[in-house]
Amino acid sequence: MSFTKTTEQSSNYEHLEKMSVSELLQNINNEDKTVPLAVEKALLQIEKTVQKVVSQLKNGGRLFYIGAGTSGRLGVVDASECPPTFGVSFDLVVGIIAGGDKAIRKAVEFAEDDTEQAWKDLSAFNINQNDFVIGIAASGTTPYVIGGLEKCNQNNIPTGCITCNEGSPLSKVSQFPIEVVVGPEFVTGSSRMKAGTAQKLVLNMISTATMIQLGKVKGNKMVDMQLSNNKLVDRGIRMIMSEIPVNYEKAGVLLEQYGSVRKAVENFTK
Repeated sequence: MSFTKTTEQSSNYEHLEKMSVSELLQNINNEDKTVPLAVEKALLQIEKTVQKVVSQLKNGGRLFYIGAGTSGRLGVVDASECPPTFGVSFDLVVGIIAGGDKAIRKAVEFAEDDTEQAWKDLSAFNINQNDFVIGIAASGTTPYVIGGLEKCNQNNIPTGCITCNEGSPLSKVSQFPIEVVVGPEFVTGSSRMKAGTAQKLVLNMISTATMIQLGKVKGNKMVDMQLSNNKLVDRGIRMIMSEIPVNYEKAGVLLEQYGSVRKAVENFTK
């Protein structure tokens, strides 16, 4: 099967510098509208991935994201949101970016070209067969990510990927590939745009569906969220009021006493 990087093909638009601001925004928005439709075509692949992730985490495993550049940053963002949103430990979902944490803010030259480094980075977490590793790369050709998944496969650690090209080298080394084909970018090759949006949508789906399956949501509420600011404390109080017959003040007392919405509701006695 031949492999063509559609993410690198020429934009459908010419002479961008001659467009007005209005035209630029409208055309970018038109392109962005196509992304959810591309994600929809990959729902079965995403479902299979989530089912395996849930199985691994229920067996005591962890979820790792590895990526470089924009892809790596998106993985770090999704992983970092899981503890405050769902009340899980910081080592349950881990985002690793080529070049280390400094690469989150500033590109580290040639970090993505090292085929050995991802495995070294994963090994620092004592990765094992209970874990699950998702490689994120819009191009599907990033050596850092491919090398990491190859070593995981050799060590019987299940692997998945999120890429925006069909039939890529990354997909071929992934046991659970997710391919969201978004086509050429508005600015040719700028995969932080549609490809990045697609990756963010898929990451949202994976982590959210997984946490719901693990019992971290009740009804439609984040009952295990961390109470890390006044907005979240207020939200928690109102969640408690919607579940049990108490006023705002009493709900606040319960929340402070038990530390979470779930525990406050479960321990309430009239």
